[in-house]
Amino acid sequence: MEIFKNIPTIKYEGPESKNPLAFKFYDSEKVVLGKKMSEHLPFAMAWWHNLGAAGTDMFGRDTADKSFGAQKGTMEHAKAKVDAGFEFMKKTGVKYFCFHDVDLVPEADDIKVTNARLDEISDYILEKMKGTDIKCLWGTANMFSNPRFMNGAGSTNSADVYCFAAAQIKKALDVTVKLGGKGYVFWGGREGYETLLNTDVKFELENIATLMHMAVDYGRSIGFKGDFYIEPKPKEPMKHQYDFDAATAIGFLRQYGLDKDFKLNIEANHATLAGHTFEHDLRISAINGMLGSIDANQGDYLLGWDTDEFPFDVYTATMCMLEVVRAGGLTGGFNFDAKNRRPSYTYEDMFEAYILGMDTFALGLLNAEKLIKDGRIDQFVKEKYASYSTGIGKKIREKKTTLAELAAIADDMGAPELPGSGKQEYLESVVNQVLFG
Repeated sequence: MEIFKNIPTIKYEGPESKNPLAFKFYDSEKVVLGKKMSEHLPFAMAWWHNLGAAGTDMFGRDTADKSFGAQKGTMEHAKAKVDAGFEFMKKTGVKYFCFHDVDLVPEADDIKVTNARLDEISDYILEKMKGTDIKCLWGTANMFSNPRFMNGAGSTNSADVYCFAAAQIKKALDVTVKLGGKGYVFWGGREGYETLLNTDVKFELENIATLMHMAVDYGRSIGFKGDFYIEPKPKEPMKHQYDFDAATAIGFLRQYGLDKDFKLNIEANHATLAGHTFEHDLRISAINGMLGSIDANQGDYLLGWDTDEFPFDVYTATMCMLEVVRAGGLTGGFNFDAKNRRPSYTYEDMFEAYILGMDTFALGLLNAEKLIKDGRIDQFVKEKYASYSTGIGKKIREKKTTLAELAAIADDMGAPELPGSGKQEYLESVVNQVLFG
């Protein structure tokens, strides 16, 4: 049964098209920097937002109907979401999906019942996957919504809750492997604290690391060969979250010996909540060899919370794609962890949101290609550090000098000249010229 009636398969029609249900810039077959656009941009559908988020906020109930013709809270509804999701992906050309365990099925009080439901729905998803090129990008367990996780999962003060978290991770890994998932994500939604007055930070960090080590051991034992991911976020729902940003998460992974199995899943809105740009956390991840996957969305700079808007900022998307291309691409993909605004409640709005997001990143990729081919920015950066290519600078880079030798050089020179101009304004004008000239 067709759910999204009157919604056609979304096709590329070019920048001049006025058709709201057509791509203007995302041309999956177009070759950019030696690869098809679809290879640069492996897009994924977020099960929770696209098939579940219905416009509810703290001040009002649902505005969108995401029942898809079935009664919510039932397995019939879980299967209706699968039907809707696969129809949606086929019509948009999205090749991947991401899920939390309780996105797929209603959670029961008894975990054995929940797990049986997950077995049933994952069988149904596998049937839907047959004959398609749709795949699972990554799975995860929701260990933040249920009241039992009020103090976190790995960071909980309750050993019983810790066991329950382990059970959820085990089953979510089983389902991820069953569906051929490329990755498994830890988002520490409540792995943090509100006040140090009642918190042993070292104790909690050690327990989180232990849980992640057990997850790696179990995942590898059942044949999971993909990457595990940490998704940094600085705050919300907890005031202080342990995975504050990319640098913090990388430090945690290295401290506890998890860096060989984990990479980072960087979300744009989380980076900005941490006081960084999106591209900053991407760069920090990339230079540490830990850029894995991306949650593609954006925040509202006028609002101090995680708004999960569909990305429309082409400038930010351009800076993102520069980082991704220079890093050699992603091991994961671009998951649209984004939801329609509350007044955008129709099925058409769902499709138009993905068109917006996919076109935005396509523009970002095309612009990144232009900037790379223009070459002025890369050349400037190379020249900025030219003093390290010869003489004492070269010795510094090659670690062939000493503090005493450098101090002696400084004594002889007196005061050094100022470094060359950073030319920020000129470089920003180059970006504008290349993008809009």
